[in-house]
Amino acid sequence: MKHLILAFLLGLSTTAHAETIHFVTEEYPPYNFSTASGANGAAVEQVALIMQAVGLPFDIEVLPWARAFALAESQPFHCVFTTGHDAERDRKFRWIEPLLVDHMIMVRRKGAAIAPQTIDEAKEFVVGTQREDFSAAYLKTHGFDKIDYAANLDSTMKKLAAGRIDLLMTSEKTFETMRADGIPVEAALVLEGKQYGIACHKDMPDETVARMQAELDGLIANGTQDRIFARYGLRPNRIEQAAK
Repeated sequence: MKHLILAFLLGLSTTAHAETIHFVTEEYPPYNFSTASGANGAAVEQVALIMQAVGLPFDIEVLPWARAFALAESQPFHCVFTTGHDAERDRKFRWIEPLLVDHMIMVRRKGAAIAPQTIDEAKEFVVGTQREDFSAAYLKTHGFDKIDYAANLDSTMKKLAAGRIDLLMTSEKTFETMRADGIPVEAALVLEGKQYGIACHKDMPDETVARMQAELDGLIANGTQDRIFARYGLRPNRIEQAAK
């Protein structure tokens, strides 16, 4: 009995002194955005459910994307989401995914005479994105020279509406949300599918990563992830079309 009590007390001590995991994200509705009561969104809800099930202390903060990304890359016990997973980022983080599976898409102003049929044709136009965003890395990797950077998606959208950029690069689900909200945009070019997830500092403990992944797998398997998407007007993930 004494051994059981000791083990119980040690367990309480470990929980009490567990390191807080700091999640950072950006203003990118409907996945992550600020409200009067704190961060919200389709990805935020998943992160909160994961951590509540894991039982470790955590917080979620909305920051400019470049700062959020840098914190997760440089500071232990920090994770950034919703983060596109590519070869360059793969080795920098520990991954829990997918929070989202989607296609990337280039968007134009409604009625604009901009209709690239290929990636090479799209290089003729000024494309807007956010600093350190997955789309920014994609554009640089594929040889785009006319890239316009902004701090967040809202700024990029304003530039598109004002005619300061020709195209905006985002996810297909976000584009669908824009149209549902009455924003005057049209699809210009659909690109490949990608996975987006939680990118944690490379020193995040293996056990913590495994527990978080197991909880996310459960949200996907029992339909919770798709139900969350439905509440935000998003279609279900197309996991079979995703590629890291």
